[in-house]
Amino acid sequence: MSDRLARNSIDGGRIIYAVDTSKIVSLRFPTFWFEPTPQGLFMLQVAFGQSKYYSDNLKQNVERGFRQKLRRGEWLTHAPFGYVNNTVTHKIEPDPVKSKIIVRAYEEYVKGSHTLVSLSQFLADHGVTQKSGMPLVKASVQRMLSNRAYLGLVKHHGEFFPGSFAPILSPTLFEAVQKVLERRAHPRHSKISHNFPFTGLFRCAECDSMISAQWATGKCGGRYRYYRCSKKRSVCLQKYLREDLLVSQVREQLQGVSLPESWAEYMLQKVDVLQSEESHASGSRLGQMKEDLKGVEAKLDALVDLYLNKDIEREIYLVKKDVLMRQKLSLHAKSSSVQAERKNWVEPLRKWILDSKRAGFLATSENLHEMRDFLRSFGTNPLLQDKTISISFCPPSEFARTHKADSILSPFSAPTARGRLGLSEPEVSNCGVFLK
Repeated sequence: MSDRLARNSIDGGRIIYAVDTSKIVSLRFPTFWFEPTPQGLFMLQVAFGQSKYYSDNLKQNVERGFRQKLRRGEWLTHAPFGYVNNTVTHKIEPDPVKSKIIVRAYEEYVKGSHTLVSLSQFLADHGVTQKSGMPLVKASVQRMLSNRAYLGLVKHHGEFFPGSFAPILSPTLFEAVQKVLERRAHPRHSKISHNFPFTGLFRCAECDSMISAQWATGKCGGRYRYYRCSKKRSVCLQKYLREDLLVSQVREQLQGVSLPESWAEYMLQKVDVLQSEESHASGSRLGQMKEDLKGVEAKLDALVDLYLNKDIEREIYLVKKDVLMRQKLSLHAKSSSVQAERKNWVEPLRKWILDSKRAGFLATSENLHEMRDFLRSFGTNPLLQDKTISISFCPPSEFARTHKADSILSPFSAPTARGRLGLSEPEVSNCGVFLK
């Protein structure tokens, strides 16, 4: 029948398309046939629609029946190994012989003297084999040893439900076998990744390929990490760079753009003062705008009252209202702009000061991954050429690099624990440039 030919929209569409392209010229069934005419195609589509309705309705009824069985705790399909279907009660019951074999197999395996292969042979000796008479494969034995149906549970769509049939095993024996299976399992171990902290950060300045890394063994047997151009774009003549030399250059870059702690503390205090002054000034402007907005709204109310009392003409009312509405919209826009300006410059400046201060701490840190992450967010265009790195920073950081050389005693001196706020006149002048 046609309902056996296509029970879903995809198969039906393919058959209709095959008829349209003359790949199918006729379909004949015992009680139904059609010709490749418009009327025949229409009747075929109707038949396909009826078959799909029958299939969808059958699926819904089966799912409803499954839900009812799950509520009653009944097994949904054919009885699993170790149980038999009772044709009178329509339930499953433990097989008198096979259930005892399963219990014996669990007891033998929990002793730890059997593997899956030897247990398969043990089951074969007791009559549990494949249809061909060969012993069960290891996967089948493992499924048997982890089948929760033996605890009286029903599995449906990956979820377990309590069953009303008698369990074969005790929970204690089942859990003991699971521990043995877990202890003897050999999960596939993931590959151990190499600890190359600066890969994915630098590019080769000659060929624009990414900088890769590898291990190398020295003449005395020492293991070293080297960084090199991956040479995936073209021929490149750049040489290898040992990691410790790369790290020293990174420390120099971080130290160069870092702010002394005394500078950072001074600038943060000044930023707080400037923010307070700006907030006060913007608050005054916002207060004045709110007063002006109330005045405009009062004028609108008065204008409406005059119009309702018929004290002014409609044309005059519309003109005056249009003017007041535009004033109201303009005040709303100015108020929103003032509120946005209050936070536009303060937070980016404070973040830059804190990041520049943090650069000084990272210059003496041993956490190379943290250095890499910081450079990704604080610097741009990191390149490596002729065993020398180059990193671009924002203009304030470049200014700090060129104006603070005399304020740091050594290239790698750590910032002091407490800031020295007594700055000299040149230092105060330098800090004032950042805050302009």
